[in-house]
Amino acid sequence: MSETIKVLLADDEALLRAGVRAILATAPGIEVVAEAGDGRAAVDLALRHRPDVCLLDIRMPRLDGLAAAAELATVLPETAVVMLTTFSEDDHIAGALGAGAAGFLLKTGDPRELIAGVRAVVEGGACLAPSVARRVLSHLGEGQLGRGAAARARVAELTPREREVLGLVGAGLSNAEIARRLFLVEGTVKAYVSAALARLGLKNRVQAAILAYEAGLVPAS
Repeated sequence: MSETIKVLLADDEALLRAGVRAILATAPGIEVVAEAGDGRAAVDLALRHRPDVCLLDIRMPRLDGLAAAAELATVLPETAVVMLTTFSEDDHIAGALGAGAAGFLLKTGDPRELIAGVRAVVEGGACLAPSVARRVLSHLGEGQLGRGAAARARVAELTPREREVLGLVGAGLSNAEIARRLFLVEGTVKAYVSAALARLGLKNRVQAAILAYEAGLVPAS
């Protein structure tokens, strides 16, 4: 990854794209390198520009955000995908997680959340705006990932240290923050996270955070 965080922005509303672009322009070290009005163009432009982060609207013509996210996970796995959502799109949350989305940001949320979210996913963290996180967990709490007993059974195969690290991922800490908390080297934390994701069959830290929450691994703040 280059020093400047390269962002691709995809939304079929030009006015919203202009607003997001203006917000990101105020953040040092973040550059919008391409914009798309539909999912098909988003994938094509991502292959051309190889951005660090793709911000995708869920509802777009030609190829919707969920399908675009799934395709990007295959052709550009090193690119983090963050879904831009609204309060009316809770029914798409599970689909976005399954497609490999690294996070969710509210279109009408705090501009600081947008900037922080972009930086978080580049650093390997999860990106759940506070106003979205509760709805994500509540929504999945009604589905297969929400069964506490099943979640606890899944994480039982991890080592105690891996479960501890997973709980801190669930608390929203980055690898660097976890390393400081546990007095470990950041590379060691990254290895623990990668091992836990692989063993649990999870695609990213958002899925890991949800599983940690449902399994009761997230420490009280």
